[in-house]
Amino acid sequence: MTYQQQSTAAPPQGRAGASPAVPPQAPPPGPQGRPQGPDAGPPRRTAWAEGVDRLRAGATTEPGRLRIIGAVLAVLVVTFGAVTAWEMTERSAAADDVLHSSQPLSADAADIYRSLADANTAASSGFLAGGQEPAKTRQRYEDDISLAADKLVTAAANSEPGSTSAKTITDLNKMLPEYKGLVERARANNRQGYPLGGAYLRYANAKMQIMLDDAERLYTVENQRLRSDYDDATPYPWIAIGAGVVAIGGLVWAQRRNYRRTNRVLNHGLVAATAATTVVLLWLVVGHTVARAGLNDSYDHGVRSMNTLNDARLASLKARSNENLTLVSRGAETKDVGTGADKQTVDTFDYDFEQQMKALTTKLAAAEDLADDSAGVKPVEAATGNMKVWKERHAEARTQDTLGNYQGALDKVIGSKADKPTGECFDSVETNLKAAITHERAEFEQAAGDGRGAMNGLVVGAAVLAVLAAAGAVLGIGRRLSEYR
Repeated sequence: MTYQQQSTAAPPQGRAGASPAVPPQAPPPGPQGRPQGPDAGPPRRTAWAEGVDRLRAGATTEPGRLRIIGAVLAVLVVTFGAVTAWEMTERSAAADDVLHSSQPLSADAADIYRSLADANTAASSGFLAGGQEPAKTRQRYEDDISLAADKLVTAAANSEPGSTSAKTITDLNKMLPEYKGLVERARANNRQGYPLGGAYLRYANAKMQIMLDDAERLYTVENQRLRSDYDDATPYPWIAIGAGVVAIGGLVWAQRRNYRRTNRVLNHGLVAATAATTVVLLWLVVGHTVARAGLNDSYDHGVRSMNTLNDARLASLKARSNENLTLVSRGAETKDVGTGADKQTVDTFDYDFEQQMKALTTKLAAAEDLADDSAGVKPVEAATGNMKVWKERHAEARTQDTLGNYQGALDKVIGSKADKPTGECFDSVETNLKAAITHERAEFEQAAGDGRGAMNGLVVGAAVLAVLAAAGAVLGIGRRLSEYR
């Protein structure tokens, strides 16, 4: 009996119960989802890197270089036009503010100051006239108070809420009716012959001095605002000028390069672009130089003269008020001046009168130096002459008052024309200073208007010519590119 031999070899892999084979897995993804491993493709590049490579590759060929040059020239010219429009828009706006905003507001502040001081002078003059106050003096006082109130309304409308000027205007609006009430009480008592009227008038004058300090502060702030607008309007636009020089330099370089490579003298597009850019640059430099000269002239021969004349007018008004109050108080208010052995007691109002007359003398001399034509010099000279006569008559009035002749002193101050009163000299000083201010204001408006006019059209003209220049540069380069097609 034959037996079959048993095999001891391992069973085949496909037998049941064996583990199935695991298929090959792809490698894990790398950063940004890119596959890794030896079979992975090149990493994806950014758009910026691809753009740089294309630009670099294009720059190796003449057409590519021409495209780059054309783009750079267009950017330079457009940038020049944009910067010119930007800088000249700012300077034009500042010049407009000088002509139509800050200077008129400064003049309004001066009018507030002057009308308040003149109202105080008229009130004291009317008081000295006694119970029968002249209708002319009364009307002058009412006109001054009305003008001050109107100017305060205008100043309030043009001031920034919460600013120092707005607070000052509010304070003045509160104190004005209080001052008027004190003056009316002084008049009522004066008409009845009560000495209390003088006390009320001195109290009203003390209130007015506070108001004048506030008005002077407002005047100073508005003058600073005017000076700031001048500082914004007059500086040369150096950024725009520099951009223009760079743009013209780039256009000249491109034409020179074109000539060296093609032996052609002119490229019409580039020549037109250079001409337009040069026109804008010359217009910018010449126009702003003329505007700057006009604005500087309006300040030197207009604003400075008006400020000096306004100061002189205020000194005159204060002097006249103190002269009147010297007689109203009759020595009731005194002050000590000097020190040591030189210390002496003087009448407060007469001492202030002397100080204001010194200021008036100084300001009139300065105004005469600033006047640049005969029309401006003549009224200042006339005011100076009247001031000298005023001093002489005042000395005579003080002599009469010192001798105890109160009526004689009163006649020398507010008397009739036959008495040769100081009031006649004061009125002449006022009239001449007003004429001088009117003349200087006309000069300011003429010079500032001419300066502002020199900027007309520059913003729009610069923008239009810059666009045309950029188009010319692109067309000029495009003409060269067409030769490679």
